Amino acid sequence: MMRARRQLRRRDLLGWPLLLGLPGCGFHPLYATNDSGSGPARAGLGLISVALMPERVGQLLRQALQARFDHGDAPPAKRFDLAVSFGIAQSALGVQHDTAATRLRFIGAATWTLVTRDATRATVIAGIARTVDGLNIFDQQYFAADIETETVNRRIAENIADQITAQLALYFEKHPVG
Repeated sequence: MMRARRQLRRRDLLGWPLLLGLPGCGFHPLYATNDSGSGPARAGLGLISVALMPERVGQLLRQALQARFDHGDAPPAKRFDLAVSFGIAQSALGVQHDTAATRLRFIGAATWTLVTRDATRATVIAGIARTVDGLNIFDQQYFAADIETETVNRRIAENIADQITAQLALYFEKHPVG
């Protein structure tokens, strides 16, 4: 036990020089701040206004995106509009002899477009985000299934928001807004 612990410590210590060399190769956190207080990704995300989306799942996604874009500091004038088309499809996986489903698969898909707010309304970048989730349905537990469906919808919206945010942050990291 002691020998394994010593080897683990030795391995950990040998990895530190590699970590210290990462900034030299250009590695830095995506949401890193610069001297002015925000990096290009964070500054660009703060300039995005998220368009309204229909239905409850659209509202969940919009709230998740707004939470990721707004940083709590003084809101700047928005320069971009983000339009998202979002939907969740269900399919039954576990089907019993009486055709009752015991497992549902949820597939969330979103297509999004970032456009400028000026008169040209030029498309800046567009993308797709997808995720899959599921839930088990227990016999005679209809209320529990409704609650679990709402939870799955929220998880899918959060995952889609993470993907869209990461794609936009990478764009703004490569194309800083001046």
